[in-house]
Amino acid sequence: MDYVSALVPPVVMAAFFVGLIVTIVKSQGGDKKAKEDAAVDAAIARAESARQGGAQRDATA
Repeated sequence: MDYVSALVPPVVMAAFFVGLIVTIVKSQGGDKKAKEDAAVDAAIARAESARQGGAQRDATA
């Protein structure tokens, strides 16, 4: 009976891991992809404008 209690935690973790991978794969692409890409592009644009704004302020100071 000890072997059952030794195997249960790895089996449970493996099942959750497989579920996580399936969820990640299913959430890629589709109608959500354009929305996610737009959010990433907006974040990159904000970061670049903040960096360029800081560089311009340093150059004028």
